Order: sequence, then C-alpha cells, then structure tokens
Amino acid sequence: MSQIFHHSANTLVRMTMVGVAVIVGGVGWVAYEFQQSAYQTRATQPREQPIPFSHVHHVGGLGLDCRYCHTTVETSSFANIPPTKTCMNCHSEIWATSPTLEPVRASFRTGASIQWTRVHDLPDFVYFNHGIHVAKGVGCETCHGRVDRMPLTWQENTLQMNWCIDCHRNPEKAVRPREFITSMGYQPTGNQEEIGRRLVQEYKIQDARTLTSCSTCHR
Repeated sequence: MSQIFHHSANTLVRMTMVGVAVIVGGVGWVAYEFQQSAYQTRATQPREQPIPFSHVHHVGGLGLDCRYCHTTVETSSFANIPPTKTCMNCHSEIWATSPTLEPVRASFRTGASIQWTRVHDLPDFVYFNHGIHVAKGVGCETCHGRVDRMPLTWQENTLQMNWCIDCHRNPEKAVRPREFITSMGYQPTGNQEEIGRRLVQEYKIQDARTLTSCSTCHR
C-alpha cells in the first residue's frame, strides 16, 4: 500500500500542536494579566468625589488620625464614612465661607448625606471585618496604601483573592504593633519577620490553614 500522507505531515502536526499550545498559553496569560490590570481592578485610579477631599492635606499635612473620621474601624466590620458633623467640627470655623465646601454646609443644614463615591468595594460574597484586622495588627497602610500622599483617594491594591491569600499565608510579613496601626510610612525597629512571628503569637492569629479556608472569607 502506498503512503497516504507525505513524510512532512509529521512535522506539520508537531508544529500545529506546538502552535495551539502557544496560543492557548498566550490567551491564558493575557486573561490573567487583564484580571490583574488596573483597568479591571481600578487600582491606582483616583475617584472623583462630589467634594475634592484631600488625604494629603488632612492626614499628611494636619496629621489627623484615621480614627478621627473612621470612628468604627476598631470595633466594626465596616469602617464608617464620617458624618457631616465631623467635617463641620473644623469647617464651621475654617474655610467657613469657601464655595468648594458649600455642599458640606448644605448637607449639615438639610441633614441630607453627601453622596461620596465608594473607592473600596468588595463583592457581596466576600466577608471582610475591619475590626478583626486592626485588632490583629494589620495597619491601615497595608491595605489602603499611603493615603497621606493621596490628593484624591484611590484603591492601592487589587483586592483580589490572591492578594488577600498571600497575606493570610504569611501574616508575619504584614502585622505590626497595634500602637502603629494608623501610622503612615511605618518602619519596623528590627527584622519584620521576626517581629511579625512574635506578634502572630501574641495576638493569637490563626494558622495559615484556617486563614486560607474558604469559610474564613466566604460565608
């Protein structure tokens, strides 16, 4: 019987298989990079707000502690947006007639909430508790970045699951003494991992197996 396929067919098949593998791998890589991109996660993209609130001025310049405005961050799962009264504690005297701050004064007069644009918004199927993270020594800067350098607030990190899991696997790389929770630009006074391992024990942080269990964040 004569040969049906030319001997070069074997080479063609091999090249086709390699080409398909390269294309599939390339598509997978592009999809992964897209999922991690700022376009998809909106990380590092400043959010326009109804009032141009500057953390650079309030935190970096005036030195306000995060907890002055976000009063529930240590006790609640939700870090509250401050009521207008908090703004008026200062702005009834400072910049009291500024046109830029008229929406704040209007909110105070009428009781209508200012419609701030949310910056950090986890999916509904993710459970996150601010209070427990603060109690375990996770600083504001760890998740939110250097807000003292943000003229307009943006999301510093992707907030995707792999980012959370990296920290849950190795919490000693992130935890700090509780007295430095709101400190911006915190620098450990020694080796971070050694300090972290001690704090993991002191703060009774769960082991990595528990922290990476599905039920820890998905309830």
